[in-house]
Amino acid sequence: MTKFTREIDNENVWLSQNNQTEFNITDYGVKPIVLGTEAEVGQAMLQELYKTAQSKEGDINIALLGGRGAQELHRLLGALAQTSEQDELLGRLNVFTQDALAPLGMKNSFSFVRDFERILGEAFFKKIKSFTPMQTDTQDIESALIAYLNKLEELGGLDIFFIGHGPEENEASHLAYIKPFSGAKPQHIAGIIPISSSILEHHISKFKAGGSLVNESDEMECRAAQYILTLGPAAILQAKKIVQSVVDADSAPAKVKTYANVLNTKLSFNKEEALEQLNTNPGLWIRLHQNTKSFVLPNLGV
Repeated sequence: MTKFTREIDNENVWLSQNNQTEFNITDYGVKPIVLGTEAEVGQAMLQELYKTAQSKEGDINIALLGGRGAQELHRLLGALAQTSEQDELLGRLNVFTQDALAPLGMKNSFSFVRDFERILGEAFFKKIKSFTPMQTDTQDIESALIAYLNKLEELGGLDIFFIGHGPEENEASHLAYIKPFSGAKPQHIAGIIPISSSILEHHISKFKAGGSLVNESDEMECRAAQYILTLGPAAILQAKKIVQSVVDADSAPAKVKTYANVLNTKLSFNKEEALEQLNTNPGLWIRLHQNTKSFVLPNLGV
């Protein structure tokens, strides 16, 4: 069991591993790969999974992306699970969620877990090696999050972090749910962040737009959520590969400017200045990972 250090920054609780290496500021930039359709983005994401499967033996640990970003990938995986074509690959997958609202019943229709089950399908979850969501229906959210992190570490960390790009005010953005000014630092592996009404509105509208089968009582419970559980910068930086997808600029037009800001903002060579940039605009964390694919559609205008 790993010991975690607990830090609080303006009510944001961050957990750090005690074996962190020194923070290295190397800005690798972002090189968007523009594809024609959402289906092509899903296929490109699947190819990244295949590449990882070919390059290593044994288990493959991935963090699923919620919302629109990976729905086409999830449909492809769900279709494969209906056949025996990729049973060997599916049987190697340890699947993790990357963020969650809490407290929230695990069966709530606004839970990412329900959305994953809806699109990936029952056959997928039967064939994979393991599925580890963040527990959101417990009195002790922090202990449950630590148990999740211990399992992730025991399995060797993430081979692929499938990640999105969430718009924020002032042309900033979030990754996973690392929010602007939440105090996230390079050593933080996961956090518990107080929720805002704007996040809840974004989350609820995203689920409705994505076709989730939702109901009024689940929406009421969702609106009562108090926290966001999220993987932190250390989980991004330690992942062996980052696969980003940004496909919904038509329904979330703010992403045109917020993605451009990540694309065009170089991080300072000064450590303190760089940390301030990252705190102001957490979407910039992706620039610090040298093995990143960023798949986007033409509607992002890059």
